[in-house]
Amino acid sequence: MASNLPMSPELEQIHGEIRDHFRSLANGFQKLDKIKDSTRQSKQLEELTDKMRECKRLVKEFDRELKDEEARNSPQVNKQLNDEKQSMIKELNSYVALRKTYMSTLGNKKVELFDMGAGVSGEPTAEENVQVASSMSNQELVDAGMKRMDETDQAIERSKQVVEQTIEVGTQTAANLKGQTDQMGRVVNHLDTIQFSIKKASQLVKEIGRQVATDKCIMMFLFLIVCGVVAIIIVKIVHPNNKDIRDIPGLAPPAQSRKLLYLKNPEYMGK
Repeated sequence: MASNLPMSPELEQIHGEIRDHFRSLANGFQKLDKIKDSTRQSKQLEELTDKMRECKRLVKEFDRELKDEEARNSPQVNKQLNDEKQSMIKELNSYVALRKTYMSTLGNKKVELFDMGAGVSGEPTAEENVQVASSMSNQELVDAGMKRMDETDQAIERSKQVVEQTIEVGTQTAANLKGQTDQMGRVVNHLDTIQFSIKKASQLVKEIGRQVATDKCIMMFLFLIVCGVVAIIIVKIVHPNNKDIRDIPGLAPPAQSRKLLYLKNPEYMGK
C-alpha cells in the first residue's frame, strides 16, 4: 500500500527510512529471542531503543512535511497519507509495548526511554496496552504516541543531566584524591626528615655522653694527682728529715744558710 501512495520526494525518503527502521526492529526482536545472556539482551534492547527513538524523530518529521504539503494535495491523498502515518505510529507503539514486555522479563528498570514510572505497581501490561490502543481512535493514538515520545525525550534529558552531574562529581573526587595523595607524600617526606634528624641527634647525644665520661675520668685522675701532691707536701713539712719520702721534682727543701769563713791571710790582707 505504501509504495502506491502519491508522495513528494521528501516524504518518500522519510517514509523509506522509517520502513527500514521497522524492518531492523523486527529482525532485532527476533534475534533477541535467541539470546540467552541477560547482559547481551540488555545491550540488544538498548540498540533497539535507539532505533525506536530514531523512528519517533522520523515520524515527527513525516508529520511536519505532511502538514506543509497538505494544501497542495487532494483530500483523498491527504487521507491516505494520514492513514499511513497513523499506521506507522501504531506499529511503533507495538514495538514499544514489545520492548516493555522484554524489559519486564529481564527485570531491567534502568532504561526508561518509552515508559513513565517503570517498576511502579499497577502499571498496565502489554496486552492491556494493545486492548486500549485498539479501542482508541486514530487521532487519539497519534496524540498518545506523541505524548509518550515527548515524555521519552524528557526522561532522556533527565538521564543526561544525571550523567553530567555524575561525571562532575567523579572529576571533583579525582581532584580531591590527587590532592590528598600529594599531601600524604609530603607528610611521608617530612616524617623521613624527622626520623633522620632524630637519628643524628641520638648519635650526637651518645658522642656528648662519651666526651662527658672521658672528661670526668680526666678530672678524677687530676684530682687524685693533686691530692697526692698535697699529701706529700704535708708530710714533708711535718717530717722534713724523713729520707724515705722522695723529693717532689720542682719542690726542693729550703736551702741551708751558708756561713762565710773569714780568713786572715797576710797575703790577702797586704793586697
